[in-house]
Amino acid sequence: MVDLSGRNGIVSESSPGIFLQGLLVYGLEGREIYRNTLNQEVCREAFLYSLEHKVPLVAFSQDRCFSMFKDPLVDSLHEVYHEPKAEIVSSIDQLLGTAEIQKLVFIGTSEGVSSTLRPYWTKAIKERAGVLQAQPDMLELVPPATSKGTGVKILLDHLCISPDEVMAIGDGENDIEMLEVASLGVALANGAEKTKAVANVIGATNDEDGVAQAIYDYAF
Repeated sequence: MVDLSGRNGIVSESSPGIFLQGLLVYGLEGREIYRNTLNQEVCREAFLYSLEHKVPLVAFSQDRCFSMFKDPLVDSLHEVYHEPKAEIVSSIDQLLGTAEIQKLVFIGTSEGVSSTLRPYWTKAIKERAGVLQAQPDMLELVPPATSKGTGVKILLDHLCISPDEVMAIGDGENDIEMLEVASLGVALANGAEKTKAVANVIGATNDEDGVAQAIYDYAF
């Protein structure tokens, strides 16, 4: 039996990997080969908005998370999605001086994200950053022109692997570019319609172990 994580697992500190929407890429022996960071003024504007409107916002910096105030929605990133527990900082200047930020995640209701946050930030940041809605109740701000697909291309070049040898599995709009890079793109049945539209195959749902089933059907 192979462990999923740990030093000898499929995902470990010494294995290649793509993280944070393709903004961090690790190559052979777990060495960092690519990093992209978010514009600091975008970060400042986002946290000012968060404080003014009391909308939870979390900054991701490699294997750490930061927020300006405690909130159950912030805790849910750790408790439900197993992200690092957010460290609470006292000021925006402290945050920006502590770490390079790869991405920001606003957390709210699905309706609030779609009707308020996404339209506002799409207009506010223009070409300074990209806007993603990987989950209905979350809005991500990321550096422009980056995606999981970009990260996959960087890692494949590093490992001298052709996209013809790659299968990708996803369900969110943030997976679209990755599915397009791979020779076989599998979208889960519960995925976003835009994601399913670019896939070669529609698999089972997450609840039906769709990822495991796709690996069994197409990788073995």
